[in-house]
Amino acid sequence: MSKSENKVASYAIIGFGNIGKALARAFARKGIEVSVATTRKPESFASAAAAIGPQIIPTTLAEAVKAEVIFLAVRFESHPDVAKALPTWQGKIIVDVTNAYGVPPEKLGGQPSSGFVAQAFTGGKLVKGFNHLIAAILDQDPAVNGGRRVVFLASDDEGAAAEIAALAENLGFSPVKLGGLSEGGLLVQARGNSWATDLSGPGQVQVMNRDRKFGYDLGPISFKKIN
Repeated sequence: MSKSENKVASYAIIGFGNIGKALARAFARKGIEVSVATTRKPESFASAAAAIGPQIIPTTLAEAVKAEVIFLAVRFESHPDVAKALPTWQGKIIVDVTNAYGVPPEKLGGQPSSGFVAQAFTGGKLVKGFNHLIAAILDQDPAVNGGRRVVFLASDDEGAAAEIAALAENLGFSPVKLGGLSEGGLLVQARGNSWATDLSGPGQVQVMNRDRKFGYDLGPISFKKIN
């Protein structure tokens, strides 16, 4: 996304359930302002937003989608409703935090779930990310045992992936780019009633290290960078 050197991107989180609130806390920890919206009136969740921090701005869906970077933190089946909020998503980055858990693969037309979501957001640049961490873990400070918690990112747009990787760094995470949606997107998605692959398996270390030449202590939930 093209931005002038002094311009800071605007951020929004669509969805304010457990995942949306966890993301909001990540922004609040670093003092980064972010709008939050649901299909409800902002007054209905204003107190919950205020409890997280003054950087969390409750707003309407119509206002939230004016942001340049939008985190999609709704149920997978609700993403088409969000996509209808704009006729085109040109110039915007959508961070797909959804999980198609329980959705039969055949309903996705043979695509990764992120590719299916991307089709709904016409003109937007989709980045799959932050979805592999459960809310209780995403809610915590990503600084863990001397390392930083990893977030996996996949996108067909290298510029968008780089921008979200930089944001993830600013939020305290260690981003790992897994390639395009048809490659990395498949690694970090639910497939039916299970996950598509075991990210802690030894075969995945090579994939995760394709862009970063260092190793990870691959635990089931948290990952520690090894220098």
